Amino acid sequence: MDASNYRRVPVGVVAPRDAEDVAAALRVCAEAGVPVVPRGGGTSIAGQATGTGVVLDLTRHMNALVSVDPAARTAVVQPGLVLDRLRDAVRPYGLTFGPDPSTHSRCTLGGMIGNNACGAHSVAWGTTADNVVELAVTAYGGAAHRIGTGWAGAPKGLRELVEGNLALLRTGMAGGFSRRISGYGGLDALLPERGVRLARAFCGSEGTLGVVTEAVVRLVEAPRAPVLAVLGYADESAAADAAAGLLPYRPLTVEGMAEDLVRGAAGLPRGRAWLFVEMRDEGAARELVRAADALDAVVVTDPAGQRALWRIREDAAGTATRLPGGEMAWPGWEDCAVPPARLGAYLREFRALLAAHGLRGSPYGHFGEGCVHVRIDFDLVSADGVARFRTFSGELADLVVAHGGSLSGEHGDGQARAELLPRMYGPEVIGLFGAYKDVWDPAGGMNPGILVRPARLDENLRFAVLPATPFAGEVARCVGVAKCRTTDAGGGPGVMCPSYRATGEERHSTRGRARLLHEMLAGEIVRDGWRSAEVAEALDLCLGCKGCLSDCPVGVDMATYKSQFLHHHWAGRIRPLAHYALGGLPTWLRLITALRLTRAANTAARLLPLPGLTRERGLPELAAEPFTRYLSAPQHPPAPPHLSAPPHHPAPQAFEARVRAEPGSGPQGTAPTATPTVTLWPDTFTEYLAPEAGRAAVRVLEAAGLRVTTPGGTVCCALTYVSTGRLDRARKVLHRTLTALGDVRTPVVVLEPSCAAALRTDLPALLPDDPRAARLAAAVRTFAEALEEYAPDWRPPRLDRAVVGQTHCHQHAVLGDAADRRLRERAGLVGELSGGCCGLAGNFGFEPGHHEVSVACAEEQLLPALRAAGPDALVQADGFSCRTQIAQLGGVRARHLAELLAEGL
Repeated sequence: MDASNYRRVPVGVVAPRDAEDVAAALRVCAEAGVPVVPRGGGTSIAGQATGTGVVLDLTRHMNALVSVDPAARTAVVQPGLVLDRLRDAVRPYGLTFGPDPSTHSRCTLGGMIGNNACGAHSVAWGTTADNVVELAVTAYGGAAHRIGTGWAGAPKGLRELVEGNLALLRTGMAGGFSRRISGYGGLDALLPERGVRLARAFCGSEGTLGVVTEAVVRLVEAPRAPVLAVLGYADESAAADAAAGLLPYRPLTVEGMAEDLVRGAAGLPRGRAWLFVEMRDEGAARELVRAADALDAVVVTDPAGQRALWRIREDAAGTATRLPGGEMAWPGWEDCAVPPARLGAYLREFRALLAAHGLRGSPYGHFGEGCVHVRIDFDLVSADGVARFRTFSGELADLVVAHGGSLSGEHGDGQARAELLPRMYGPEVIGLFGAYKDVWDPAGGMNPGILVRPARLDENLRFAVLPATPFAGEVARCVGVAKCRTTDAGGGPGVMCPSYRATGEERHSTRGRARLLHEMLAGEIVRDGWRSAEVAEALDLCLGCKGCLSDCPVGVDMATYKSQFLHHHWAGRIRPLAHYALGGLPTWLRLITALRLTRAANTAARLLPLPGLTRERGLPELAAEPFTRYLSAPQHPPAPPHLSAPPHHPAPQAFEARVRAEPGSGPQGTAPTATPTVTLWPDTFTEYLAPEAGRAAVRVLEAAGLRVTTPGGTVCCALTYVSTGRLDRARKVLHRTLTALGDVRTPVVVLEPSCAAALRTDLPALLPDDPRAARLAAAVRTFAEALEEYAPDWRPPRLDRAVVGQTHCHQHAVLGDAADRRLRERAGLVGELSGGCCGLAGNFGFEPGHHEVSVACAEEQLLPALRAAGPDALVQADGFSCRTQIAQLGGVRARHLAELLAEGL
């Protein structure tokens, strides 16, 4: 699979190390009559990166930047090089590569050449074909070609084919515009008056002619301080009609989207549709705003503000897959293009065609070049739905052609549209396309079924093999845009996917795991179902960080899928010892403490290796006194008298104190009184391993004027049972917890981010029919959220220090850290905490075989930040796992934000 609706099973995969390997593979495959499919990042949305023969994975080894010539403004690249790596390398020279698809963090140069990719800046710098100088190509059978401008390196018969069809090339390919990508749309570059540009004509051939093993690409000067003008319009049609009129102002981008895609994003001007127009400087941007006939406009000069707005656009390939009601929408008609002057009229008719078929989608895209992306809620499972998909596709193709457009404006035709190319080009040009392929690939071994003699657009649909189950629907949610394959989380706020960045292996990416689960459910290749060793191996390195839940544009939740898999995989069998030792951690710690064996347990952990756990790291020590035992003492250290904090009263029952309810205010209808009450959740880590964080939180909360109480009875969020897939046990623990709590009438403050995330998301998911679960989930507050919401006038102590450390991955993915950032700012804590994942991730870092990956994750952001910190910097990490990782690998003690504030008091 790639990022399309299609699935084809190859006979094997080869990861060549160099051009000689590619030639050898192509010779062997030609001798055996086996097709070959070259593949880059696998982000193609039309199915052209799937195939039934041998797939060449060019990303594993052939991913180098060979050389850069800043004076000539060229670079020599291998096909598996990710675009962002090229851009990073040439940035010091003030240069960049012009085409920039939204998948720039994981798409490869070879894939861009294959699809003639464009991106947002093609208004200024053109398509990939416009920026390629030379190509080294290996044909099926192993013959090598070096092509550029002129006939040198051309395969035998190509010159004769072109010279015999000059009239057809001049008339049948006429009427072109910048986004005519469909078919072999660059074939007219071989005309003598066009300079016989062989390399340009090869671009966009979608792997059907040969394999690119090296490319010389042209670089452009990067704008030093681009400025973003965002123009608001009354509706999508108005924005589309206005786009072409902005081109005389020489914009770098003209991107369009409407409210059904943006869904309430902050920072946009008034309107129901917007154009994002990037200009070279602020003066040009303001001139454009004055000339534009827009309802409203904002000019964004701040780079961070620009990045935040551009992220809306870059994630659109995924967010457009989720309609406002939560339904899924699919690619297939992702990137049709019409001449820009026709865009408004085309979109109006396109919307009408959707409505006529009872379909929905949210168009957006490169309005300045008339290219429209859209994902549509096709039913690609039932026979009736697939038939409607086919009928709609034909009618839409006719509509695009009627407006003088191209079926593909950026991503290629693949299997999704190649069948319909005769409607766009006519039989003579289609015949010429076939002859062009046959000159390059006479045996027909290169990516057959794509572009020439194509497969039907409704064949090989990936959904057909899945059972009709809810879990299969979740797995199918992964559309393959591969944001999880980015190799650098340090350039942004993301977490996903730490194990892929540590290993570089597709099976350890979120997408790779989703695809393996897909095959497990299909049962054709992975045939042992839930007992699959292949799936278990891939999921073993999933840290359960939940980064994909927030960072994946379609919200794939691999941590939950892993729990489901482990639940079934080990059903009725003896589990790994780590599942009992760490999965049952709350029970073990409660028992050890009840028997007063804390000191003995700590001694044993230091001297004896525990069965089922790695010997490469020590276990954290149990605290001498649990958190709640400290609270039950007759007197614990009060808040400073001048702060007039109310005394703490431990509750003997579920909750002794109640606040008076007023409808519509506070959690679950409660309203803060003169002394608001909060319930501090004694999570396992705070209770038995880090009570100092709990004591500090009590002190701070009381200093802020809040009354602190704790639940009576035994409560647990069941996190460790969920993470090890012991879901039946987790449900029992959660039922017991809800019974112990009774009616939740106060905000529940949870200090451990992973426990707060479990209560907010896992609890209602595991007990969907218990209304108490939803009430508790809604009552959960982080430490910073509770202070901001229930003590808004409290002023924290000024610490005025630099701070480093780790934002917990569950905080990033589930809870959000905006309140924490504001609280740190008010306390004078300066600096950013590291993103990504610390790598310990609860039980993950203590399990055998995980230590190397655990350390690699910490080395990505966290440990470098600690080494670079000044000697006076404070180290903060609210997660117990993060603090443990920092202590063991960084050699310093990190503290919860509550501890830092308590010391400031």
